[in-house]
Amino acid sequence: MSLKQQITDDMKAAMRAKETARLGAIRLLLAAMKQREVDERIELSDADVIAIIEKMNKQRRDSISQYEAAGRQDLADVEKFEMSVLAAYMPQQFSEAEITSAVVEAVAATGAAGQQDMGKVMAALKPKLAGRADMGKVSALIKAQLTK
Repeated sequence: MSLKQQITDDMKAAMRAKETARLGAIRLLLAAMKQREVDERIELSDADVIAIIEKMNKQRRDSISQYEAAGRQDLADVEKFEMSVLAAYMPQQFSEAEITSAVVEAVAATGAAGQQDMGKVMAALKPKLAGRADMGKVSALIKAQLTK
C-alpha cells in the first residue's frame, strides 16, 4: 500500500472514530499533498510525501519554539500533537551511530578535505538519509568531521 493511500485510509478511520484533532492534522497533510500535485501536475511518490512531511515537521518545530517563547503553551501543545501524528508516516529514524558512520563513509568516498567540500558530502548523503535523519544534525556532524 502506498503512503498516500495509507494516509487517506487513516483519515477515514479518524472520521469514523470522531477523532477531530487527529483528523485535522491528517487533513492538513492531505491538503499539502494535493496542493503539490496540482501545482506541479505530478503524481506523488512515497519519497515526495516524506519530503512534504519533513517540511511540515520543520514548520511545526519553528512554531513550537515561537509559541513557547510567547508563553502560549496551549498552541505549542497543538503543534506537538500534529507532529506526533505526522511522525507515524515517517520511516524508522537512523541512530546516532549509523548517521556518524554514514558521514565518515561519505567524507572518505567524496575525498572531502575541508569546509569548501561540504556541499559534495551533503549531496552524497541526502538521498541515503532523507527522511531518516535530521539533516541539521547531519550538517553539524559533517562540519565536525571536516574540521578534524
